[in-house]
Amino acid sequence: MAGQSKEASIPPWGLAVAGATGAVIANALVYPLDIVKTRLQVQVKRKPTDPAPTGVDVVHYTSTWDAITKITNDDGILGLYAGINGALVGVASTNFAYFYWYSVVRTLYISSQKTQTPPSTAVELSLGAVAGAVAQIFTIPVAVITTRQQTQGRHERKGMVDTAKEVINSEDGWSGLWRGLKASLVLVVNPAITYGAYQRLREVIFPGKLNLRPWEAFLLGAVSKSLATIATQPLIVAKVGLQSKPPPSREGKPFKSFIEVMSFIVKNEGILGLFKGIAPQITKGLLVQGLLMMTKERMELMFILLFRYLRKIKSEQLQKAADLAAVKAKQALPLVTK
Repeated sequence: MAGQSKEASIPPWGLAVAGATGAVIANALVYPLDIVKTRLQVQVKRKPTDPAPTGVDVVHYTSTWDAITKITNDDGILGLYAGINGALVGVASTNFAYFYWYSVVRTLYISSQKTQTPPSTAVELSLGAVAGAVAQIFTIPVAVITTRQQTQGRHERKGMVDTAKEVINSEDGWSGLWRGLKASLVLVVNPAITYGAYQRLREVIFPGKLNLRPWEAFLLGAVSKSLATIATQPLIVAKVGLQSKPPPSREGKPFKSFIEVMSFIVKNEGILGLFKGIAPQITKGLLVQGLLMMTKERMELMFILLFRYLRKIKSEQLQKAADLAAVKAKQALPLVTK
């Protein structure tokens, strides 16, 4: 009920702006972890018969700290922020689209129900999946470009436009910008689990509470994102493999599906290879989601106060107009009665 009352007082675009703002701030703060987890997820154990690695593939990372150290030594501190412009554009657009459509479909669902009980966990997951699917279709090209930028070596580094041209000029053509779409659509269960769990935990732990304190929103966001990441890590690894350049052993041949990526990883690295990079993935997700939800809650509160203020001004203006009309009517009354 608390969630419903709050959402009803803020239009979808307001919730979308709040979510996008929180996502940009959170991702900017922990972006180096995004670089590290991507590098860890695309690297593949090399065999003696594999072609000599080039570019970023020359370096092999053994852990999160090892990756941070080597990236800093090779590229300097700025190496930890490679591709950040595209990443933040992608984060802003994806989260704006997600929160907008999530608000729309959730509001439509609630208004269609005869009773005002909160949606069940299954319904929350379904609503989140629908919103996530719509958001992914429109924003995945930015994700493809960002992944390519994050896996480029210092001497290969290009801007967003040049990286996009590189993708388009590959054998996939324009469709390369939507590489990994199927995996992304499957991965909508990640935000669905995240926000479904967030809503459910909020109703259980803080029932009836309209506005959460920053630490409460951070805690719920971190826990819900951790659960979602553990459940979907193999698909996350497969998606990164699809969107990055193929490993040297494939001699430039790109993967065709996330099932093919997963099979390749299991064959070369074993089943645990599907969970590589999970430490920075969970750490990043925990911090990002916690900061995101904390910022989003504050932004939503600001919007509520702003809309109340605007409604108050509008009400005062209408009252003044009514009073002025009444005065004019009284002044005109003697003329009418003569």
